[in-house]
Amino acid sequence: MMPHVFVYGTLRRQGRNDIARFRPTPEFVGQGRIAGTLYDLGAYPGVVLGGAGRVMGEIYRIEPEVEAALDRLEEVAEDDSGEYIRRQVRVALDAQWVDCLVYEIHPTRIAGSRVIESGDWIAHAAAVEAPFSPPKD
Repeated sequence: MMPHVFVYGTLRRQGRNDIARFRPTPEFVGQGRIAGTLYDLGAYPGVVLGGAGRVMGEIYRIEPEVEAALDRLEEVAEDDSGEYIRRQVRVALDAQWVDCLVYEIHPTRIAGSRVIESGDWIAHAAAVEAPFSPPKD
């Protein structure tokens, strides 16, 4: 069991699956970034870990019941054939490192998906929902 999780998509605050809805309520620890590439999969994102890109997210302290619920939500399979694969990452938080659980998208699920260059799902989703409108004359 890992006591912390790094969330980068719909589980973030303001996301449609806000992690605060789980019980026992996860405890917000702080914001962070991880090395990875963020992909737009339509209604939600997926991260592929590693590389030069940075993905923004939030760190939460969680209980085992929440970890089990997240595994179900992310469709984790013991043989790594599910939609997401549970991984461990080290996330910088102030002057320390926090070991976190993170859900990496299965590499077979990103074919044809667009990269989110900003690495920020919440900002990206807001921009997609409210597309730019040119000023009226």
